[in-house]
Amino acid sequence: MAEVLVVASKVKKYIKEKGDMSTSATAISRLSEIIEEECNKAIERAKSAKRKTVMDRDFEE
Repeated sequence: MAEVLVVASKVKKYIKEKGDMSTSATAISRLSEIIEEECNKAIERAKSAKRKTVMDRDFEE
């Protein structure tokens, strides 16, 4: 996974505001990996339902 799938500045701002903490670059990379994994699962669920649109329900287990 080389592509960042989150807006790092938004994530960092959220963590700073909610927890008064800094965010490492590795945290952003890991979050992108988690998002990629979840998107892949959702894609498979949509395909299984014979749809070409990923919907919110595809992210639920």
